[in-house]
Amino acid sequence: MNLYRGCAHNCVYCDGRSERYQVDGVFGEDVAVKTNAVEVLRRELKPNGRRVKLKPSYVMLGGGVGDSYQPVEEKYQLTRRTLHVLCEYRWPVHILTKSTLVERDLDIIEQINQQKRAIVSFSFSSTNDELSAVFEPHVPPASERLKTLAFFKRKGIACGMFLLPVIPFITDTPEMIAEALQKADEVGVDFVIFGGMTLKNGRQKEYFYSSLRDKHPEFLAKYAQIYKENMWGHATEEYYSTINSLFNEISRKYKIARRMPPALYRDILLENDLVVVMLEHLDYFLRLEGKRSSFGYAAYAISKLKKPLSTMKSTLREIKGVGEKTEKIILEILETKNSAYYNSLRSLVFTHA
Repeated sequence: MNLYRGCAHNCVYCDGRSERYQVDGVFGEDVAVKTNAVEVLRRELKPNGRRVKLKPSYVMLGGGVGDSYQPVEEKYQLTRRTLHVLCEYRWPVHILTKSTLVERDLDIIEQINQQKRAIVSFSFSSTNDELSAVFEPHVPPASERLKTLAFFKRKGIACGMFLLPVIPFITDTPEMIAEALQKADEVGVDFVIFGGMTLKNGRQKEYFYSSLRDKHPEFLAKYAQIYKENMWGHATEEYYSTINSLFNEISRKYKIARRMPPALYRDILLENDLVVVMLEHLDYFLRLEGKRSSFGYAAYAISKLKKPLSTMKSTLREIKGVGEKTEKIILEILETKNSAYYNSLRSLVFTHA
């Protein structure tokens, strides 16, 4: 949910600055407040007010064009009011923020966690306070964000770290990634989501390059090598493969879950969605190991189905991407909400190479 459009955190790398997202005004200064968002949400959640019932899932507070706990939240309290509505309708919640203001809402987050489940995640480009001050100028220092994660863990709330995006040649080094995972391990986070940076042509790239020329001009030539013309702002596959492999290797040392553990969602999702998520995770684990699979194709095909998989057990092989191995995995998930193969790939994170 984007309760606000625009973000006063003004992170140098933020792709919400891109024209693609149509955020009006000066990004980093002007913030649009969706003053009727809570009322719209209430109408959406009323079971008798929709032709198609919403599928059970987490509602995520925190979007790509505005942090739900940025400074204007102190005045408008849209996020707190939204949490009250979600609690009233018994929806699980996943909060993603960079702001320690989330501590204010411990009371309602604990209530949601007791009746369904709540997760609090923080995003980082690194866990280095000096770098954070440069690239995330109006965000609490990384050390303060880590303290807030530890605070929620002590309260029994599941927590995640989004090490996303790492900044090429600056926070994507083995030392910086290892430092972040060590600190995540010390806090006891339940999972770490990792990813590289995008640079979309236009305002985002121009703003970022302006900062790079000022702070790290020595890297400009390297950026030109990895950021070619790509409509989504992606770097080269070779670059992403390199940093993902690095993350995979370091995550083994710290025994970090590289995706949200099934225990946090298996009792929330419908059967088709559970299978889709677990197949997507399998595909991701294998790609981290430099391998290819058809699990991603199967997950996409299943996401388009209108019928429950449990009514299609004899025809699973007719689904695109589903072969003998995938069929067995799907049947096991339907039967047990678990998968031995999934657990074996997850366990790779707990062994040294």
